[in-house]
Amino acid sequence: MVAIDSDALAAAKLLAEHRLPGIVVTDAAGKPYAVLPASQVVRFIVPGYIQDDPSLAGVLSENAADRAAEKLRGKTVRDVLPEHLRDVPAVHADETIIEVAATMARFRSPLLAVVKDGELMGVITASRLLAAALKV
Repeated sequence: MVAIDSDALAAAKLLAEHRLPGIVVTDAAGKPYAVLPASQVVRFIVPGYIQDDPSLAGVLSENAADRAAEKLRGKTVRDVLPEHLRDVPAVHADETIIEVAATMARFRSPLLAVVKDGELMGVITASRLLAAALKV
């Protein structure tokens, strides 16, 4: 978990170092506030014109690509959050794999908060959900 006003570059490094699909963002009181998918961080650092036309990526030098992460410097996690994941999708600790999968699909979130008696117990990622469903 990261706080909403924490450094966006540090959050991106946490996602990368731990190979996380996303991370729960907490508000100032430490309560779950949002989900920051790693894909959203990627969208933030890739220029819009390249997202619109990926063939333009070839005209950038490797040096420019190395500087892409600099767009995160001085930004907070709040600055890079997607609008559609401002509420943390949550499931109850006793829900079945199918119930959890349905919630994950409905919210298009790479992870869900797991709660029990109103308290955050942990997080389940899409890859962990698939592993459980496929028994791998």
